[in-house]
Amino acid sequence: MTSDSLVSRLLSALMDRLIVWKGGLLLAGLFSVIVAMPIAGRLELDQSLESFFAPDDPLIVAWRDSKKWFGGDEFILVAYEDPALLAARPTSVIGEEAAPPEEDDRPEHEAQEPSPLARLKEFADALGAVPGIAPDGTQSLESLLRPKFGTTVAARILARAYARMRQEDILEFGEHLVISHDHRTTAVILKLLPEDQSPVPRGETFARIRQIAAAHNPPAFVAGEPIQVHDMFRYVDEDSRLLGWASSGLLMLMILLLFRSLRWVLLPLLVVHVSLVWTKAVLVLSGMHLSMVSSILTSLVTIIGIATVTHITVNYREQRLTLPRVEAFRETFRQLGPPVFWTCTTTAIGFGALLSSQILPVRSFGLMLALAAMLVLVACYVILPGGVLLLRYDSDPRPTLAESRLVRFLERLSRGVDRHPRRWLACLALLTAVTGVGLAFLRVETDFSRNFRESSEIVQALRFFETRMGGVGTWELEFPWSGGITEESLRPLRDLAERLRNLRLPDGTGLTKVIALSDGIDFAPGNSVEQKLERLTAIQPQFIPGLYNAEAGRMRIVLRAREQKPAEVKLALIDLVTRTARETFPGARATGFYLLLAKIISSLLQDQLVSFLLAAVGIGVSMTIAFRNAWIGFLSLLPNVFPLVLVIGGMGWIGVPVNIGTAMIASVSMGLTVDSSIHYISGYLRARRRGDSYTEALRSTHGTVGVAMVFANVVLAVGFLVLSLSNFVPLIYFGVLVSLSMIGGLTGSLVLLPLLMRWAPVAPRTVVVPAAHSEPPVVAESSVER
Repeated sequence: MTSDSLVSRLLSALMDRLIVWKGGLLLAGLFSVIVAMPIAGRLELDQSLESFFAPDDPLIVAWRDSKKWFGGDEFILVAYEDPALLAARPTSVIGEEAAPPEEDDRPEHEAQEPSPLARLKEFADALGAVPGIAPDGTQSLESLLRPKFGTTVAARILARAYARMRQEDILEFGEHLVISHDHRTTAVILKLLPEDQSPVPRGETFARIRQIAAAHNPPAFVAGEPIQVHDMFRYVDEDSRLLGWASSGLLMLMILLLFRSLRWVLLPLLVVHVSLVWTKAVLVLSGMHLSMVSSILTSLVTIIGIATVTHITVNYREQRLTLPRVEAFRETFRQLGPPVFWTCTTTAIGFGALLSSQILPVRSFGLMLALAAMLVLVACYVILPGGVLLLRYDSDPRPTLAESRLVRFLERLSRGVDRHPRRWLACLALLTAVTGVGLAFLRVETDFSRNFRESSEIVQALRFFETRMGGVGTWELEFPWSGGITEESLRPLRDLAERLRNLRLPDGTGLTKVIALSDGIDFAPGNSVEQKLERLTAIQPQFIPGLYNAEAGRMRIVLRAREQKPAEVKLALIDLVTRTARETFPGARATGFYLLLAKIISSLLQDQLVSFLLAAVGIGVSMTIAFRNAWIGFLSLLPNVFPLVLVIGGMGWIGVPVNIGTAMIASVSMGLTVDSSIHYISGYLRARRRGDSYTEALRSTHGTVGVAMVFANVVLAVGFLVLSLSNFVPLIYFGVLVSLSMIGGLTGSLVLLPLLMRWAPVAPRTVVVPAAHSEPPVVAESSVER
């Protein structure tokens, strides 16, 4: 018995069982969904930024060490413009008014109209009282201009005298920290409690801060890396639910227009829903969480499921033209059973290749989608037999107007490919070569603000801080420190801080703020370092422990830079600062949110080539096994690499940067576009083995399988385009580029693949030669002519 006949017998036996058990399978599937839904509802979104890096990544190791030694500072900045902030003090920035009398001792008109600094204090106090903000961690211009050395009268007198004497130094120290260079904009700095110590979730803290800021007159802007990261996850979480429903609704409408049947609208939706619930329940039971990368699980499973059922729908409708219901269903699954199995398998392999990533969210994304792709296959076998055969009503199986026109177009296309193969190959080769050059122009986008729409609240705030307060890109240099705090030991620290302030890239980019422990000590009153340290602790209790850990023997310098800079500029600045610091302190390490956000895309890209190669090898091996032909397995990869070169090379040509959403295009697209190749090759080989010549097989496959391929890929493209509605820009890029890859993959399967199949060896056909009169037919073997 040949392998073909064995597979045919197994499929026939499976179809017989599915038809007999159709009602029980459908009920079991629906019952499993009811049981699994409460479990699936517990799937949560992991909002950890650190999870984007390998646990042993030097950058994340430095970040964790810094949090352990210095408290893991996470700051929120709230700023507003007030031209009158210091205008009332033209000769003395702070004189008698710098330390005003208590509110109840002031004249009535002054109490009714508090000074700008008094209003600032009230605003800062309201923000500092928000749950989740660290006590004594709030800083503002008012707290600098009105320092408190203690609670005694003598301490207050000393504070006022100190403020009068050092007023210019105070303002200089506060520039780009709590006040702008032109003294027209002021900021309040809020230190967040660690998440495990906060009485409320971070989302509530940020919402309350924004509410207070919006109510302020004038309205204040809220920014900072923690709130950027929170907004990123918030948008992704909100969009994942909206886009799931939007893609389902749009795809259902398309299917209704294409097939004019409510049944073929409901069945794909049921298959998708069952697959999603099963997938989410398995993820919850295995202890996994959604990440920013995998939060589009619903949209992707919807698209994969609907595309799979679309192929079955087209083939079943074609079979119903000549066969009864049960026989049409059996023949559909006999023909499409292997291709559907291998399409789900290769899709799972494409996503599964992402398991090679060192980044946990990428690995979880690959695992989730690989699992979902295989569960789509199971759901088809569980749902479709009962869904198709239990209902007696069938829609009109005759081709719709769209189908008829599409068939005519595809027949003309097949004739053109057959008659002018060299011309087509030359055009495709030229197109690939031209777009391939664009690969050299790809650039990485590390400006995190580019992940949000220009109209978003966070981008407006970032722009305000960039132009007024020197940006919000906070990071640090951390290095070993020994010998305690003495005037002698502070000298290299002071020199390094000054060098960092003067650093400039060739385009003029530099740091906008450098804060070292020596700055605070030089700023504090006192005759000795010990006395200065004591009074600095009274003025700003968090200043010294935030920069120096005597027990661990570590010191750090806090830096600020503009966030909205090109990737290469930011990375060059980081490198320059690190090299400069190591000249003085060889063990210096740079870390912080600024670096983490700048390095996320680089981390994603580091192992994408590996995952793409694994996907290509895995899919090639699968195709070789599926068709038992290594040459066909190799040829099937080329039409799927073709759209990737076009799309990714096109990104380089038109200047679309590689971001979080586009970094995984290669592996994801290849896992999806290969489906068309599998269905086309299966249809082509069926035609050749029943005796068709190359030309006849081409025309037959284009007119049957080609129709389903066009419908399925249009469904895929439209489904992914729904992601363009997202508020998170990487999802927009991901949706649009995968849609283009789907169209490119369709072109490769309908044009390039037929050209390649000219050189694919095909098994000899069986020709039945009738003998004379009553003698039984004679079976002879002959090779198929092209």
